[in-house]
Amino acid sequence: MENQTVAQKLEALVKLQSIDSKLDELKKLRGDLPDEVQDLEDEMEGYRTRLSRFEGELKELEENIKKNKEGIKESEKLVKKYNEQQKNVKNNREFDAITKEIELQELEVQICEKRIKESKDKIDSKKAEITTIEALINGRNEDLQSKKDELDSILNESQEEEKKLMVEREKATKKIEDKLLKHYNRLRSNLSNGLAVVRVVRGAAEGCNIIIPPQKIAEIREKKKIVIDEHSGRILADVDLGSMEEEVKPKKAAPVKRAKKVE
Repeated sequence: MENQTVAQKLEALVKLQSIDSKLDELKKLRGDLPDEVQDLEDEMEGYRTRLSRFEGELKELEENIKKNKEGIKESEKLVKKYNEQQKNVKNNREFDAITKEIELQELEVQICEKRIKESKDKIDSKKAEITTIEALINGRNEDLQSKKDELDSILNESQEEEKKLMVEREKATKKIEDKLLKHYNRLRSNLSNGLAVVRVVRGAAEGCNIIIPPQKIAEIREKKKIVIDEHSGRILADVDLGSMEEEVKPKKAAPVKRAKKVE
């Protein structure tokens, strides 16, 4: 590479740009599909997280109902026990004390029944939310599968070509000095169309259509130095001679119509 002429350097850059442009076309074929697939997968993950949380809350509510039912049974046992004890009391003080215990246990039963009702209402609400989320998951899963199938189809068609181009790119970069390659890569990352190495066509740089002065066009054609477009930073590698010839080609004169002789 140290003994490369400017023409050879430009040839290597043109080759690399050609490979990268083909890779760009393959990416365009995929379009936004990879991002769309990722967005759908993230959305699905969010739904699954919510579903898991709701199912956990559902189990807690069912466990609360079970505990309160056990509490009711325990209180009813105590009420039955206290009722039996009341039959054998010897004075009003003992009777009143047992009555208070019965009232407390009956109140506990009411509280437990209220908690059970609240938990059942919450369960109904959670089940409705779970049904909604499951429907969303099923619907979005169909969308996701459709997008994945479309992406897989495109990838299967282009994968081999992309692998081949990547191998060619690796070989092409080895023929370009580091400083020039860094400039090229930096340019590509900053340009929307990825054209870092261009020709001059009809007096203007490809990719930006900025008019190139005749003196600079002459320098490009000489290939004694690498010429950079001062506006876009693009490397001006060559001149399309065909388009230049079209511009300078003289136009045919329109045929002169002779006046008819009047007799």
